[in-house]
Amino acid sequence: MKKLFYSFVILSLVFTSCNPMEDIYSELDAVETVISGEAEITLTDDDYDALDLGFGNFSSEDDAKQMLPSFLSKKYPTWGKESLASVTFKLYNPKRDEKSLAVYEVDAADYTAQGGNVARFGNFSSYNDIVAFLNTKYPSAENRLLVSLTYKYYNGASVVELNNGFINNSGTWEMSTGITDDEYTSMGESRAQFSFEDEALAKIPVFLKDRFKYESKVAGDIEGIMYKLYVTDTQDVDGDGRTDDRTVYSFVAFFIYDGVNWTKYNNVIDQTIKFGHDGTNWVPDNTIKYTLTAADYALVGNDRYGNFDVRSGRDEETVEARVAKINTILLNNFPNDAEGQKYLVSYNIYNGANGVWTMAVIKTGGEYVLQ
Repeated sequence: MKKLFYSFVILSLVFTSCNPMEDIYSELDAVETVISGEAEITLTDDDYDALDLGFGNFSSEDDAKQMLPSFLSKKYPTWGKESLASVTFKLYNPKRDEKSLAVYEVDAADYTAQGGNVARFGNFSSYNDIVAFLNTKYPSAENRLLVSLTYKYYNGASVVELNNGFINNSGTWEMSTGITDDEYTSMGESRAQFSFEDEALAKIPVFLKDRFKYESKVAGDIEGIMYKLYVTDTQDVDGDGRTDDRTVYSFVAFFIYDGVNWTKYNNVIDQTIKFGHDGTNWVPDNTIKYTLTAADYALVGNDRYGNFDVRSGRDEETVEARVAKINTILLNNFPNDAEGQKYLVSYNIYNGANGVWTMAVIKTGGEYVLQ
């Protein structure tokens, strides 16, 4: 009715005035409907251009959280409070290869020197054992040093000999899985090495499908793999005083899993952030929209009609009563939710007629309270 009134005003002004009509149009714009919406989007090349991101990715999650709200406001100008948007974007997440190489095989004296069960059994039996040894052996390790380490390891059933890589990442040792002699053979290599890098990067992704087939890898998992090449000994790894001869070097490359295949990791991962509209702006948000089910109503004794009776004097008349029942449902269904998890819960009501209401709650102090 309000817009019909404005139409009458506009028509009158045509005959009574020649003044500009900007004020009338501004008021018309002000009464446009604000809606609540929900979207899941993946940024495109054009979106990155619009955000002035020439590399087609964000440098950090903080950058994404700062830049995406204005992007969403332009994309969904009429969306308001309780709107949700899940945005998937590319994030620069570098995994750098090694800078220098050390090759070492742990001997009996090393196990003895470490003491405890390592000395008693003559092998490592945990990752902490290995880290303790590396910190002792390389107390001033330079950043990005790769140690190609051969050692004995008790895996819970037997003692096996392993050769894995350990990269010093700013004081923290990160393990990269090595390739065994038998695994090189399975890839068609006559020696425990590849002939050249391109061959390694082509064969390793195929090899990884078999290597991790019994492990619960999920899309987005990244693995560092140590492989060997016969190259010029520029770092004198063999200790003969020469840097112009050739020897076997270890290298590390990183590979990412997409849920089906492994590919060479290019230092960019897909990241998703949820945003919610607070009535004024888009803000990073973890809200989950949830609609109560028949089982939920049964859990709190409302299964006869499958709703909350909000009429005067009825059990769910007060907000507090509905919050209590929704709290019971969410804690039962999602016991492992972290503090701060938000839900926008839709539930059936009866107030003389059937309807659907929503309630926004957040987990605080181990229970869900109104936002």
